[in-house]
Amino acid sequence: QVQLVESGGGLVQAGGSLRLSCAASGRTFSMYAVAWFRQAPGKEREFVARTRWSEASTSYADSVKDRFTISEDNAKNMLYLQMNSLKPEDTAVYYCAAGTSFGEYQYWGQGTQVTVFS
Repeated sequence: QVQLVESGGGLVQAGGSLRLSCAASGRTFSMYAVAWFRQAPGKEREFVARTRWSEASTSYADSVKDRFTISEDNAKNMLYLQMNSLKPEDTAVYYCAAGTSFGEYQYWGQGTQVTVFS
């Protein structure tokens, strides 16, 4: 069992940066595929970025590539999402997730709101 708690969301002007954090308790992150998703008002939840420490594998949605960076600190059981050059269309609730494989995420956080204004 894994419990996930996101933090770091907020209100930021377009072009600015935020770093989201996801703290995990229970089993260590290194055992899981981990990812960030987001859901904007009136839209479906969408994939943002994923990584898996054991495979040194990382991938991003095209919409955030070269602007966002996913990273994890297994010693601290933390997952991060560094978001640069933010755009109003990045406004959403951001969720971290963990699972046994990419595409199968059994554990989800409660989400943190990111609002980007122009």
